[in-house]
Amino acid sequence: MNYTLIIHNVLRWAVLIFGVWAVVSALGAVLSKRSYSSRDNKTSLFFMISCDIQLLLGLILYFTGMWFENMKTNTGAVMKDAAERFFAVEHALMMIIAWLLVHVGRSMVKRADTDAQKHKRTLIYFGIALLIILAMIPWPFRQTGIARQLFPQF
Repeated sequence: MNYTLIIHNVLRWAVLIFGVWAVVSALGAVLSKRSYSSRDNKTSLFFMISCDIQLLLGLILYFTGMWFENMKTNTGAVMKDAAERFFAVEHALMMIIAWLLVHVGRSMVKRADTDAQKHKRTLIYFGIALLIILAMIPWPFRQTGIARQLFPQF
């Protein structure tokens, strides 16, 4: 049993919860013109930390599993197979892009001069990152080979 994969699967829910929480909070703040608080900062911090842990687990899975090895030895075959391409290239690359957006967004929020700018930047950067994350999760309704269960079987 691959415990790293199980943890990676379960942690997806923390990433989604903190991401939705941060985006909904920023949207509410933009609409209500609420000031940026320490609670907003903590929400974005929790989202970033959960993304960091998720990326670390994903990289461990990628480099110790078959995806990286398949890319090294038979790139052409991987690129022709939708399921293998999804995990070896698309999922990995897009999740790294989402992770970068979260980190850049958090940095941009810290540099913002006004509370309104902080909330707008949170909404933009975290919102785009969350959309990418949602699009790249191997949901059960995805095509065969890509689809994974919502919760791991223990």
